[in-house]
Amino acid sequence: MNSTMHRWEIPSAGIGKLARNEVRRPQPKAGEILVEVEAVSLNYRDQVIAEGGMGANLVFPFTPASDMAGRVVALGEGVTRFAVGDRVISTYITGWIDGAPLSWADSPTQGGPINGMLSQYVATPADWCVQAPKSLTPEEASTLPIAGLTAWMALVELGNLHAGQTVVVQGTGGVSLFAVQIAAANGARVIVTSSSEDKIARAIALGATHGINRSATPDWQDAVRALTDGRGADHILEMAGGDNLRRSLQAVAPGGRISVIGLLESDEVSLPIMPLLGSRASIVAVAVGPRRVLEDLVRMVDVHALKPVIDATYSFAEVPQAFEHLKRGAFGKIVVTVREA
Repeated sequence: MNSTMHRWEIPSAGIGKLARNEVRRPQPKAGEILVEVEAVSLNYRDQVIAEGGMGANLVFPFTPASDMAGRVVALGEGVTRFAVGDRVISTYITGWIDGAPLSWADSPTQGGPINGMLSQYVATPADWCVQAPKSLTPEEASTLPIAGLTAWMALVELGNLHAGQTVVVQGTGGVSLFAVQIAAANGARVIVTSSSEDKIARAIALGATHGINRSATPDWQDAVRALTDGRGADHILEMAGGDNLRRSLQAVAPGGRISVIGLLESDEVSLPIMPLLGSRASIVAVAVGPRRVLEDLVRMVDVHALKPVIDATYSFAEVPQAFEHLKRGAFGKIVVTVREA
């Protein structure tokens, strides 16, 4: 085994400063596993953090990206969770095993402030990984730790989704398309909103039952009401923030649930209190989830043969191009294949 490897790093804030550097290959310490990284999926937060955002206190040089799938190639002393040869995926919130959420200080996140995964090998605590789904390729499995888990957490773990309910999914990014598939698999009626007719058609092919073009119908909340005979949706995945949250409040059914996941339009929230009180709706912030819930998701993926939607796959040499695609927007996920062909 060579003593060096390659990883992508930035010397200071700025995704445009990415450089592929040769560094010493890490060795697993007690309680750690050495993982040969096979695939890394990119998330919106990866670019924001690399630009110096989201309050992450980065130590440079810094390697971006939190989500990986790989193969265990060595064990540190005392490791019993995994064996050499096991396929694993990373967790995102490192200290959150189960139960109530921990503070950010008590559970730092991978890919910022903790060094990320765009590396040929990573040495990581065994407790920060779970077994990968047996039914997925490494590229597919790498999409689960943030996007898949966030959708599952919002709808199933916290939302208690069941058959016959109506779910509104905003947009067609990674979290949104996981939500379409998970909701459809649970027998829910799924309404997807997008500014693209082509993307709406593709989402319907994945299990959505209706699509609303937000460009043609800016007051999409009225269309949701019409599709539900005036009742509204039981679950809404709020991806934009800002004024869009007001529309979600108008579209939610009495006693329904709005899961605030994204802030694509604004990181500020302002709502009139009387409509909120009148709706008796719950507005809940969803920030991924604990390790135990990721393990639940892995089991569901294998049982239901769910296949993550990957818009494009880039080679390890094409990481800057992958981030450019992420910035343009994607239908589903952008993935980097790390292992050499």
